[in-house]
Amino acid sequence: MKLTIWGAAEQVTGSMHLLTTANNYKILIDCGLDYERDHNIQLNEDFPFNPGEIDLVILTHAHIDHSGNLPTLVRMGFAGQILCTPPTAELAELLLMDSVNIFMQKSQKSRKHRGHKRRDGSRTIQPLYLQKHVVDTVDRFVTVGFNKAFRINNDVEVTFIPVGHLLGAAAAVLKINDDGEEKTITFTGDIGRKNYPTLADPQPLPPSDYLVSESTYGGRNHSKGKTVEEVLTETIEKCCVKESGRLIIPAFSIGRTQALVFSLNKIFSKGLLPPVKVFVDSPMANSSTGIFRKHHNLLSEESQEFYRKSGDEFEFDNLVYVENLKDSRQVSNYFEPCIIISSAGMLEGGRIQDHLFNNIQNYYCTILFIGYCAKGTLGFRLLRGDPIVHIKDRDLAVYATIKQTDLFSAHGDHEDLVNTVKQINSAKLKQVFLVHGETTSMQALADTLAEDGYRVTAAKKGVAYEL
Repeated sequence: MKLTIWGAAEQVTGSMHLLTTANNYKILIDCGLDYERDHNIQLNEDFPFNPGEIDLVILTHAHIDHSGNLPTLVRMGFAGQILCTPPTAELAELLLMDSVNIFMQKSQKSRKHRGHKRRDGSRTIQPLYLQKHVVDTVDRFVTVGFNKAFRINNDVEVTFIPVGHLLGAAAAVLKINDDGEEKTITFTGDIGRKNYPTLADPQPLPPSDYLVSESTYGGRNHSKGKTVEEVLTETIEKCCVKESGRLIIPAFSIGRTQALVFSLNKIFSKGLLPPVKVFVDSPMANSSTGIFRKHHNLLSEESQEFYRKSGDEFEFDNLVYVENLKDSRQVSNYFEPCIIISSAGMLEGGRIQDHLFNNIQNYYCTILFIGYCAKGTLGFRLLRGDPIVHIKDRDLAVYATIKQTDLFSAHGDHEDLVNTVKQINSAKLKQVFLVHGETTSMQALADTLAEDGYRVTAAKKGVAYEL
């Protein structure tokens, strides 16, 4: 049996791992977009293998860095099934359709400059895939519930174990008959954290011979002390109550927005603050919240208990889900104190840019970041403290207050990652492969695990590991 890491090796995007069994059955675990190739999106179609030779894909969760290149794989010849949990299938369809829109926008923008010959010879950007390719991809989804062994063939079975992080996210536990010897290899996907507002805690992983683990937060731990509700209450009280201003919260539509809405619901239902109008301005957030409601039995116990006692945790007085662009523009004309939740989380596109354009020079506006912002993004520049930023073809001075909290991060931190490995029977675990993390993060986690006696490899791209 052979493991080859073809994506998210010493970086945090483009997860793609190829497992080849003794009888040459090829399983691809995840097939995500590589953001590091965003300067030339077409590089994502340069697969280091023939997509038509892949027998099966296993998808750990819906985020684009794990699912976003599946339509390319299908477009280029993959004809097998894609196994995932039911919520993952539904959320992935939303995200992949949104990716098509982003590709089309980039293509149209490049087409406008087609008449201007550039010295670098750059040409019109073509969409990586189209809506029909997403439809073909969704048709290949086969859903499997949590904690149910699914027999793939005589030699391979898979079980999905809940890991938090996102609705439907799972570790994939594969039991494989390798020339008469049973071997277990577990792929963590992305590991969540305990006590997240809407998500159930990650379940312990079963005994495994090999573990392929993410390492995103290796060497870093989340802030401790204040709770999510305390941070939100303090921020809202200062910005919206005392200063009668507006609070803008950039938030990813799927996962982060639902956790934020539930947290606000708890604050206002407890009477910790006077009523404040809350606008959720994201069509995808509205659609994905419906999926969260549909799979309510998979949410956190706190969320389910709130529902039993108080009703829908994603609905409360003064909460408005903004449906269309016309209503979105009307939010700018609401002059009372308010909270605006909109995507995208890093401020790269989406309706959030309109709200920033109208409020970045407002002394009575606070922008609260609740997630990570990659280098080069508008969010990163604001967090860095740039006094002037470029929004919608204009340079604007930053007068709004910029704040950040990591309490809404759905990634397990260093301590969580270490504990995930320690929960596995160490006598059985032969090797840990680290993926999906920057080099420094992978090394920090590798050092800690090695000190505890584990055999650890920081996986290299393209290297075939014999198991």
